[in-house]
Amino acid sequence: MKKALVCGAGGFIGGHLVKRLKAEGFWVRGVDLKENEYGNNMCDEFILGDLREPSVARKVVEGIEEVYQLAADMGGAGYIFTGEHDAGVMHNSALCNLNVLDAAEQAGVKKIFYSSSACMYPEYNQLDPDNPKCSEDSAYPAAPDSEYGWEKLFSERLYFAYQRNTGIDVKVARFHNIFGPQGTWTGGKEKAPAAMCRKVAEAEEGSSIEVWGDGKQTRSFLYIDDCVEAVRRLMESDFSGPVNIGSEEMISINDFARMAIDISGKKLSIKNIPGPTGVRGRNSDNKLIREKLGWEPQKTLRQGMELTFKWIHANVQKAAQEVS
Repeated sequence: MKKALVCGAGGFIGGHLVKRLKAEGFWVRGVDLKENEYGNNMCDEFILGDLREPSVARKVVEGIEEVYQLAADMGGAGYIFTGEHDAGVMHNSALCNLNVLDAAEQAGVKKIFYSSSACMYPEYNQLDPDNPKCSEDSAYPAAPDSEYGWEKLFSERLYFAYQRNTGIDVKVARFHNIFGPQGTWTGGKEKAPAAMCRKVAEAEEGSSIEVWGDGKQTRSFLYIDDCVEAVRRLMESDFSGPVNIGSEEMISINDFARMAIDISGKKLSIKNIPGPTGVRGRNSDNKLIREKLGWEPQKTLRQGMELTFKWIHANVQKAAQEVS
């Protein structure tokens, strides 16, 4: 039985990845600062620990063949783009990567996956909301729009340096806005799909929901099951990356809000307000992943949002009942 470690198993993507690995017959150890909030706890062994501590990293890699390093200090636009958390984001995430990589190499881990982000792409290629450029080879000259993106780019280089110098088999993917049920949906760290679903679920009939910026900025969003499938294909391949894992179904944020409203069946309007928005346009370029892994997203944005809205709506109702 193969043994895998999921760093960040208490998080959204980590919880779903553990579930997939278990379904494939892996023995799985998880590590995180917190347990999974939404019951996605299928690890054979879960260690509550801080990967910023070298001793924790050394402990969790013992006896492990494959490592999935998802642990990071992160959140949605309201957390990443205000600039208020930059020092912590860079310090915490970089420490996790330095410690996990060093411990994995020392322990003889055969293979390690690192989850990078589309936020590492240059801002100058994402100024036109209708024609963003996010092909893997467009990463340089580097100019991410956030310190979060800079840290991701540094860590990509760190992993590939370890691969060149130590021989550890490294896989790197750049995630593009992964969403779905069993993820953070309130509290300030939620991503746009969860925030949009929550706002719509909480809104009273005939009222409005707030959308940051003019709403003309564009993004693409990938459903969690498709993300996990791509990660597993990458790990089983002889390709190291970096490679985009995302959807090419680009949408403006106002249209995205309208989709959430339509799914809810409510009559709501949109109120655009000032707020952190990141780059003007971003869309995954999937040419390389199609070529190397034969992967395509299976769920449309609408299908994924219907599932996500249903889950978040149930949580909003549950929270309201607890308050009353």
